[in-house]
Amino acid sequence: MDQTGRPAKNGDAPAAAASLGAAGNGEAGDAAAASGAGGAVVRRPAAGDGPALKRRVPGYAHDLKLLQIELVKLQRWVQEEDRRLTILFEGRDAAGKGGTIRRFIEHLNPRAMRVVALPKPTADESGQWYFQRYMRQLPNQGEIVFFDRSWYNRAVVEPVNGFCTADEYERFMRQVPEFEHMLIEDGVDLVKFWFSISKDVQTARFSSRRTNPLKQWKLSPLDARAQELWDDYTRYKEMMFARTHTSFSPWIIVQANVKEAARLESIRYVLSQFEYPGKADARTSLIPEPNVVTRFHRGVVRID
Repeated sequence: MDQTGRPAKNGDAPAAAASLGAAGNGEAGDAAAASGAGGAVVRRPAAGDGPALKRRVPGYAHDLKLLQIELVKLQRWVQEEDRRLTILFEGRDAAGKGGTIRRFIEHLNPRAMRVVALPKPTADESGQWYFQRYMRQLPNQGEIVFFDRSWYNRAVVEPVNGFCTADEYERFMRQVPEFEHMLIEDGVDLVKFWFSISKDVQTARFSSRRTNPLKQWKLSPLDARAQELWDDYTRYKEMMFARTHTSFSPWIIVQANVKEAARLESIRYVLSQFEYPGKADARTSLIPEPNVVTRFHRGVVRID
């Protein structure tokens, strides 16, 4: 963290003393066992453990409330200091992005935050510079904006499904690091999350959407294709990481097979990146669990 309170630009998230053994393996999963703080061995569920739909994190509701209190403090600091905070949530369909955003914003002041989930571009927007419609949604001073998918649609979803040309894709991949560098130079705080799930968990969550009437609005014609094109999504996702992960705008990968763990630890990550008044008085750990939240690096072993 620099003296202005901006996110630290180097190093991974610090290790935590406690572990979440139920964190589960996602796309960016390491081996089934990893060392935690103090040399303790933290066991992760193996791929054969099956979908992690019903796993629970002990003390989840209690910790969530305490973390949401910290988010209120963070938002007040953003308002008082005229900061502009942008948080991107990316990942495969059914990775839990929307549910996590709801936990972030549940107790925030709605006048100082927005959730952006853009539909497909209009005819006019299709003729504009690709980033133009996203620029209109960037935060004003004193505001936090949560993107439920973002300009990174062009990095994965669009090329996999044939929604952009090869030239449009390549132009985006060249321009996006420059675009993000300009945002950060202008004072925008940018956090980029990738929510990572395994194929069997995605299958189970799609099944839940089909049978639960409260979730059927989430169903999309792309759901079936997401399974059929799993390997294509993986290939483009890896190219996205390789070409758009930078020291000033890193990708933060969240193991999201267990929704509760993903929610808590992504909130912890955001809180850990800023020095806001009252942070020292937090009644829960603000250090993200390293088995759940990791900074992208090319040495990570993937299971997808």
